[in-house]
Amino acid sequence: MGELPFEGFDYAAPWFIYTFLGLGVTLCVITCSGHVAAETANGCCLYFYMAFIFLLLMLEAAVTTDVFLNRDWEEDFPADPSGSFNKFKDFIRSNFEFCKWIGLSIVFVQGLCILLAMLVKALGPHQYYESDDDIDPERVPLLKNDVHPTYVVGSPIYGSKSNA
Repeated sequence: MGELPFEGFDYAAPWFIYTFLGLGVTLCVITCSGHVAAETANGCCLYFYMAFIFLLLMLEAAVTTDVFLNRDWEEDFPADPSGSFNKFKDFIRSNFEFCKWIGLSIVFVQGLCILLAMLVKALGPHQYYESDDDIDPERVPLLKNDVHPTYVVGSPIYGSKSNA
């Protein structure tokens, strides 16, 4: 069997594999919850989806802020003896305009997802909630509170008795 390029080093070399695997699983969960939320128009699921997307946007903003404000952001990463990190930085620097537009379009699509989730929530199945009140309700309950009617409404009716 061939030797791996990270053998003999004192650090866990495949940290990036686990990082991207974790990010992929997280994005799959977010996408699945968004699909279920849109398909069922379930308010709770839509709120979870919007919260996931909002947290993802905040994480992206934190990383971007760290890169722009922290001059020594490269020291946050483990040592890279293969030189791939330097190649990646050179690629980003040489294609900065292209990478900038890709990043902006990703943020735009995430914002659009939050907006569309709010729209689906507003146009959901409880848009015209019926109430016995004379005034319109200010808001719709999160969970539908169905009160089932009783089986017997009046006093029970028994058959006639024979006195024989």
